[in-house]
Amino acid sequence: MNRAASALWARRAVRQAFLYTTTSSPEAATAASEAWDGRFRLHKPRGQHLLTNPRVLDAIARRAAISPGDAVLEVGPGTGNLTARLLASAASRVAAVEIDPRMVEAVTARAAALGLADKLTVIAGDAVEVEFPEFDVCVANIPYGISSPLIAKLLFGAYRFRTATLLLQKEFARRLVATPGDGEYNRLAANVRLVADVKLLMDVSKRDFVPMPRVDSSLVEIRPRAAAPGVDLGEWLAFTRACFGQKNKTLGAIFKQKRMVMELFGRSRRAEEHGSGGTGGISLGALDDDTDEDGCGKDDNGGNRAVGCSEEELAAFKKRIAGALESAELASMRPSKLSNDELLRLLRLFNERGVRFR
Repeated sequence: MNRAASALWARRAVRQAFLYTTTSSPEAATAASEAWDGRFRLHKPRGQHLLTNPRVLDAIARRAAISPGDAVLEVGPGTGNLTARLLASAASRVAAVEIDPRMVEAVTARAAALGLADKLTVIAGDAVEVEFPEFDVCVANIPYGISSPLIAKLLFGAYRFRTATLLLQKEFARRLVATPGDGEYNRLAANVRLVADVKLLMDVSKRDFVPMPRVDSSLVEIRPRAAAPGVDLGEWLAFTRACFGQKNKTLGAIFKQKRMVMELFGRSRRAEEHGSGGTGGISLGALDDDTDEDGCGKDDNGGNRAVGCSEEELAAFKKRIAGALESAELASMRPSKLSNDELLRLLRLFNERGVRFR
């Protein structure tokens, strides 16, 4: 944000605060504390957009459905506009994770001014990297750049919680809640729905933020499922990466490409040698949709890499892949049209034939 734009936002915030404070209602007094006063520069590239609309802030706190005694985790509290409402809720404690030292100081001072400092713990650090304390509810206005890795950390980490109410970029939220057959259905939605139920709660205008971002936002609710999915998560994530990296092709076309066959042959052989279906942990970037992170199947040029196999072994492996697709009767289908149950069935058929994805 350039200097002129910064000055414009500061003047607007001052006028807004003046209008609020010249009224007599308690709501106006609360709103006055939420108007950005330009104490320090906000960095748009870091995703620092403060939500200042009191009605939207109230709605988020209400939609979070915090129960008495809940431990709440907030990611990216900023200057504490939402934090103040979480502290005033029935929650027993609030832990806020913030990477910017200036924001840490601001939200700490905000809690002290409200007389609620004893309920707040501020964790200074990167939300993707730091260890979270135990929590029942997560409420966050997430910086857009960490939406996918943060959701992956929440859902595929060791955390057990009841619900996460997250304010996300509108386009990202639409992809997150997409269902099979939708034009927007993608790997992100498939991966998240394997372990959780997702619901769109409401849209939030970009005009409710300071500085104003280029896009609108949406509030979503994520509720982890109690039952485990019954599949190796690392294997599933690698499988959906292979499928959705080329989601507009049929599964038959995806899995007959030489590069894909060679890659899977190598992985399957390593898995057989190691005596397990997977190696290594789960990447926090693993939920990203419409990407081909492993390079599998991008093209056939240069795909015939030496993996120490004979033509006969490779031909037999191709037959195993084709056999799984034939048994599932899914070779002519596109990944974006399939439910998770259908994808899980295909993955199990691949695994039964010794085809591994990691």
